[in-house]
Amino acid sequence: MEFTAPQSPAGLRTTPSWLLNQAAGYAGRLISEGFAAHDLRGYHYRLLASLAEDGPASQADLGRRCGIDRSDVVAAINDLAGRGLVVRASDPADRRRNVISSTEAGADAARRMGETVDRVQDDLLAPLSTTEREQLTRLLTRLLEHHSRL
Repeated sequence: MEFTAPQSPAGLRTTPSWLLNQAAGYAGRLISEGFAAHDLRGYHYRLLASLAEDGPASQADLGRRCGIDRSDVVAAINDLAGRGLVVRASDPADRRRNVISSTEAGADAARRMGETVDRVQDDLLAPLSTTEREQLTRLLTRLLEHHSRL
């Protein structure tokens, strides 16, 4: 995908917030296109990746781990379950709760989507050296950590 910077005033084109917004929009398009090849979306990946990394969880815990609203988690889990990527089971300790687990197909989908994320990073960050990529990641992490405390 070729990026053409919008014609904006020079003062904006040198403003970090504007540049971050433009880069985030481009990154979002790349990720969306990559996930569409799997017929899935970003929130599907967050759920599947969380299950792969941290194991089974209640729907509520899974939503908190992924930063997805409770009602959206239910719809996404329904979709993933319908595709055979996750299973829902009653929690033996509390039958009112559902515990979500990834299936083998779900773990495979998470792995393939992770590979897509890696390819997108390579495309997005192509003009940067490895050192610059690491520096950018450190700086963005610092910004996000600062603003998440506010």
